[in-house]
Amino acid sequence: MNEPKYDLRKIDEYTWEVPKTGTMNVPGRLFVDEETARELVDEARSGADWNALDQVINVASLPGIVKASLGLPDIHPGYGFPIGGVAAFDPEDGVAVAGGVGFDINCGVRLLKTPLSVEEVEKSREEIASSLFETVPAGLGSEGEIDLSVEEINQVLKEGGRFAVERGYGLESDLEFVEEGGRIDGANPEDVSRRAKQRQFKQIGTLGSGNHYLEVQKVDEIYDYQAADAYGIDEGQVVISIHTGSRALGHQIGQDYLEKLEDASEKYGLPIAEKELVSAPVDSPEGRQYMSAVRCGINCAFANRQAISGLTRRALKGAIGLEPESVRTIYEVGHNTAKFETHEVEGEKKELLVHRKGSTRAFGPGRQELPSSYRQVGGPLLVGGTMGTSSYVLRGSREAMQRTFGSGVHGAGRAMSRKKAKSKFWGEDVEKRLNTEGITVKTHSYPGLAEEAPGAYKDVEKVVNAAHRSGLTPKVAKLKPLIVIKG
Repeated sequence: MNEPKYDLRKIDEYTWEVPKTGTMNVPGRLFVDEETARELVDEARSGADWNALDQVINVASLPGIVKASLGLPDIHPGYGFPIGGVAAFDPEDGVAVAGGVGFDINCGVRLLKTPLSVEEVEKSREEIASSLFETVPAGLGSEGEIDLSVEEINQVLKEGGRFAVERGYGLESDLEFVEEGGRIDGANPEDVSRRAKQRQFKQIGTLGSGNHYLEVQKVDEIYDYQAADAYGIDEGQVVISIHTGSRALGHQIGQDYLEKLEDASEKYGLPIAEKELVSAPVDSPEGRQYMSAVRCGINCAFANRQAISGLTRRALKGAIGLEPESVRTIYEVGHNTAKFETHEVEGEKKELLVHRKGSTRAFGPGRQELPSSYRQVGGPLLVGGTMGTSSYVLRGSREAMQRTFGSGVHGAGRAMSRKKAKSKFWGEDVEKRLNTEGITVKTHSYPGLAEEAPGAYKDVEKVVNAAHRSGLTPKVAKLKPLIVIKG
């Protein structure tokens, strides 16, 4: 298979263009190094059904797409959209796409800073790890202490992080440093099924399973001192990352709307290149309902991470007497969203519906959506690595605003499936190896730990370096894990 659509055009060292051919309305644009570009082409030419390059092409064929179908340095196959995929649509003739958000709506990361030194953590490592493990519910189907009625779930879906703060989970000041202030407007709980709400009754304040985690980390290296100073990050500082999303509610919204948007695609004569690329015109009853449901999922995830932040503070207070008010939020940002945003298109500002699938908002300097103290340097990106490597803080840039609709990478990206990882790695062996590297791991599932073994993921250093060297999202700080809590 040697089709012209797979003959990538090299624009510069980290930019490649997929030619506009066939049904494509715009070209594809990949921000990857040469080795990754070659791997993507080889995989597509091999005839693999599950490949990211064909998914970039399929997204480029959707109605109303603007500029290009984008793939970021962590790109790999997903459902419909590639993970690490970005696409923006004109609200007048574009579509809202189920696969552009996925099932874990507003999965994202919150980064907390503490006054602790690494030495203080080392002295109480086991006490801290055990307290976090016992206080923050994690694992498949895990349930938390917040038991909600349907009416209270409706409040969560409308109020987001503020709901958790008002229940005593965290600080009012947290919300200033959360994307959207921890609450997005336009969420109507009537557009979410009762089944989705029922699945969420006891899941607010739970970490879940899979690639979700809570990590105590040390700031290992600073690259951009101006941005680090703005964010309040210092070398040697102890921080905590919380990575989770909208749990069962978000997954059920995804399932429900796959069916509804399939009907809408047929009703409006829209292309369905892959079942998760079902869609509806943005300004249609089905499109408006889906966007409302997505906003409900976004608010649910905000509430979940806010509640976990409160539980994390409680665990640290119980383990070492650390006062909750001394643990502050650096930032929280999601990476499975669809939002209306204003971007420049051909020299004019225009409202677009931006889908980010496994991609993080990376707004550059001056954007009013950012906390006032971050506007001079651009917003933080919180990039998850693996349990055995590193995570990173990057920052948004004007380059990202111009080239990727203010979007950046979200993580290392999987190199092998969960099934293959479980056949190759043993959870107990993963735990032992990490322990020898000075990383304490607490898990509810050894098979789950095997699925998330560091060897199952791409090299996060390679991904981050491509993001940095491309000029899209420069590096700010490197974070090394000390304690890992997994489902």
